Amino acid sequence: MVSDPFLLLSLVNTALRDKYSSFEDYCYDTGVDGEEIENLLSSIGYFYDKNVNSFKQK
Repeated sequence: MVSDPFLLLSLVNTALRDKYSSFEDYCYDTGVDGEEIENLLSSIGYFYDKNVNSFKQK
């Protein structure tokens, strides 16, 4: 997993926009730990908004 939270934010949001209908689908398909991603992105002030299927700033 990418350790730079800003790079991770960009990669995940791009994947959600281009390929996945939900963060859950992204995590399942890529085999990543969604909770770990959410915690890392939360540390820079972002949260997953399922209504727009992307991570947004708090």
